[in-house]
Amino acid sequence: MLLNLRVAACLGGVLLSACGASATIARPGSNSLGPVGSSSGRNIDEAAGLTRDPNIAAALADVDAAHIRHTDSMLVSFGTRNTFSDTVSQTRGIGAARRWIHSEFERYSRDCGGCLRVEYNAKVQEIRRAQGRDTIVRSANIVDVLAWLPGRDTSHVIVMSGHYDSCVCSAGGSFDSTSTAPGADDDGSGSSAVVELARVFSKRFPKGLSSSIIFVTVASEEQGLNGARQLAEWLHQNGYKVVAGMTDDIVGNVTAEDGYTDSTSMRIFAADPDNSSSRELGRYVWGLDKIYMPNFDVLPVWRLDRIGRGGDHEPYVTLGDPGLRFTERVENYNRQHLPTDDFAHVNFGYVANVARVNAMTVASLASAPPTPANARATRQGRAGIDPTGATATPTSSGGQAWTLSWDASPGATSYELLIRRTTSPTWERVIPVGNVTRCTLKRQLDDEWAGIRAVGPSGARSMAASMPAPNAPRPAPTPGGRGGAGGRGGAAGTGAGTGAAGRGAQPAGPPPALCGA
Repeated sequence: MLLNLRVAACLGGVLLSACGASATIARPGSNSLGPVGSSSGRNIDEAAGLTRDPNIAAALADVDAAHIRHTDSMLVSFGTRNTFSDTVSQTRGIGAARRWIHSEFERYSRDCGGCLRVEYNAKVQEIRRAQGRDTIVRSANIVDVLAWLPGRDTSHVIVMSGHYDSCVCSAGGSFDSTSTAPGADDDGSGSSAVVELARVFSKRFPKGLSSSIIFVTVASEEQGLNGARQLAEWLHQNGYKVVAGMTDDIVGNVTAEDGYTDSTSMRIFAADPDNSSSRELGRYVWGLDKIYMPNFDVLPVWRLDRIGRGGDHEPYVTLGDPGLRFTERVENYNRQHLPTDDFAHVNFGYVANVARVNAMTVASLASAPPTPANARATRQGRAGIDPTGATATPTSSGGQAWTLSWDASPGATSYELLIRRTTSPTWERVIPVGNVTRCTLKRQLDDEWAGIRAVGPSGARSMAASMPAPNAPRPAPTPGGRGGAGGRGGAAGTGAGTGAAGRGAQPAGPPPALCGA
């Protein structure tokens, strides 16, 4: 009878103590990330523990909607900026447009004592277009217009772009070089924001920041991201480390075809997987928005781009760099790739707010140390068998603890560990770990993601490097064979540097001190 009552208590949850030791259970939906083992650190919201820099805040105030409006009006005045349009005329076509942008960048550079390096990046490319059963091939000189703001570190670059070409692709096709294609929103708005950023940064930061910045208007986006791709490849070929490759594309419309209006929010698109560097860039922007522009919402969308669409951040993502698209909250396809994409339908106060989100992102990235490289999480497994029959040594965690390690970031004075559940869209806990590059994390990291970020002397924080690496897929079984790896080790492996470890032995040597101890 007593046994039956005990079982009933266990099953009914009336007397939980009857079932064994008491336990604390995190309920689904709770915002608390309760401590597991190590209890140091503090919980954080979407701002992710980022801090406000008064110099960056002042730069946001310099962004001027009237300047953006003037730039867009000039771009629209060139009639068409199609990749194959006139390159000789001074008043019409893509050639006139790029020369005018170049002259604006040069003017800003003169005003700041030559702080900007203004140049073209050009390459003749063959562009293909399917037409029925045939493929049309045409050559074009793809010319990007760049304004570099050199930083103290000239090897790390942040790319902020918009595409200055336009088309009436939905009417005359992407090769139509003569029809009027205003492209006021797509992407005169984004290009105008980038030109304005070059003006503001040359005025506010004429000596540059820590990393270098490239403000660039790229060409031939409408024919396949050609201008962005050639720049991304050129940067890689010439040994630059791209901190982030970002684009403003279609950032000026606030009214849908049915009249719905939203001028108080925008979207960012960050590619899979959930622990990718692009996703970390998205979380970074989301956090910055909470402290710099709380009344202008950034809506993070966790995918590369809109369904069936693309943008100039994509070539950077393809090359393994963090990439991000900034775009309007409300799209109207009736004013894209058509003559109806006109100047009258662009809201320049809204574009200015998007440019401010750009500015806080670019300045924060450029002020911070680089993201720590080679971040690894290696499980501290059970100790080896003791031939004397003794129990496991005290340093063995039984697989519960992890050795976290990363490379030192130039200019960093300390590091912060971030924690989130795998179901959380952003970081939930921060643990200051000091100026170290190894520590022991006593948490059940199988259920969570960890990240490490660098902190500079001014408090500027880098993006996080996420860890551990996801489990690699198991290889397909071979006929007559035993299939992929399984059992005790698992596909994740056990060695340092894999980002994740199975149930193997603890890394060589004693474990490092606790994170945040």
